[in-house]
Amino acid sequence: MTKSNPTKKIGKKRYNILAMIFVTVVINYLDRTNISIAAAALKEDLGINAIQMGYIFSAFGWTYSILQIPGGIVADKVKSRILYPVIMALWSIATLIQGMVNSFAALLGLRASIGMFEAPSYPTNNLIVTRWFPENERASAIATYTSGQFLGMALLLPVLTLIQDALGWRGLFIVSGIIGLVWAAVWYIFYRDPQNHNRIGSSELKHIEEGGGLVAAKVKNNTDKFEWNDLANAFKYRKLWGMYLGQFCLGATTIFFLTWFPTYLVEFRGLDFIKSGFYASVPYLAAFLGVLLAGFTSDFLIKKGYSSEVARKAPIITGMLLSIAIIGANYTVDTTLIIVFLSIAFFGNGLASIAWIFVSLIAPKKNIGLIGGTFNFIGGLSAVIVPIVIGYLVQDGDFSPALFFIGAMALLGLICYIFIVGKVERIVPKE
Repeated sequence: MTKSNPTKKIGKKRYNILAMIFVTVVINYLDRTNISIAAAALKEDLGINAIQMGYIFSAFGWTYSILQIPGGIVADKVKSRILYPVIMALWSIATLIQGMVNSFAALLGLRASIGMFEAPSYPTNNLIVTRWFPENERASAIATYTSGQFLGMALLLPVLTLIQDALGWRGLFIVSGIIGLVWAAVWYIFYRDPQNHNRIGSSELKHIEEGGGLVAAKVKNNTDKFEWNDLANAFKYRKLWGMYLGQFCLGATTIFFLTWFPTYLVEFRGLDFIKSGFYASVPYLAAFLGVLLAGFTSDFLIKKGYSSEVARKAPIITGMLLSIAIIGANYTVDTTLIIVFLSIAFFGNGLASIAWIFVSLIAPKKNIGLIGGTFNFIGGLSAVIVPIVIGYLVQDGDFSPALFFIGAMALLGLICYIFIVGKVERIVPKE
């Protein structure tokens, strides 16, 4: 007689949920980054200069970062089935309206509104994965949905470039908004929390709960009232500050690629607009491979008995180190080498992008959403500061100082994770 495979009895509904988060992240980043594709045409049609463009890129980060803590609180208290489609529909409408404006001020306001409506998205993603996945599968789950931002852009950048070439930058925004509205309806129809999912088997639910998935805990915590001491817990622990500052530094590299990168290729390196979309996709593919490698390797090491300090930190420290390679692009004029240096840097950024795992493992159980919001708030400040800093650094047309700046931020992030985060263990606040 052949032995049955116990893993086949567990069920795979959690992977269906993960696929839904993946698609949502792709759409999330589509609406964040389509402005970078449209930037060159916007500047020409609306008479916007480099410094003004920096503020437009930054406007998303103003509201996105400021509202991360409230967004995390909302993620803890509002059902994800309701919250996600509502905010997705709102940011998609704002994206669509961008295709109808004619002024710097209107673009600034709409970019800020998109940041406001997207603010609860990543705390919600992390909370859903914490509910649906046991701890020893969580890094790979986080890596999978995080990879959506990179694979989505790698595949979509050439497509978005062609859409803009055919329909103009206004058509690009309108098409992006329609896609988000359709997916908001799909999410509402199909998403449920594990304890409410009518097609999840008891064995899979047990597998999630026994592995540390916060199924029962989440049901209880929905009745807890917010207390100001919860907010204090988000700021008084050193290891949390190490995570927060590290995420800010990680965000600096990400934000460069999400905002100024296409402009760098077209205006500073002189690439054809259509060709730039295909070149720009290469670093995104590298980042996609990096984040998947980090997540699955990290979980593999945990299952093999390695400590969290090794299994969880190693990809992040290695990734930050590789991100410093972006400076190498300053020392060559060969397009292939430029893309190689940028791809190494973004591959490293992908490796380090599983940093959300620390929120899942370190934050107090009651405050997963709140700590996730704080983590993304401070990380999101990079979306406020970095585009403006780069706008001033490149106003004379030279991007070299900007790449030095990004490399320096990666080095600082490396220092944060080595010296500040400390032992990876859940914080249990004193009553």
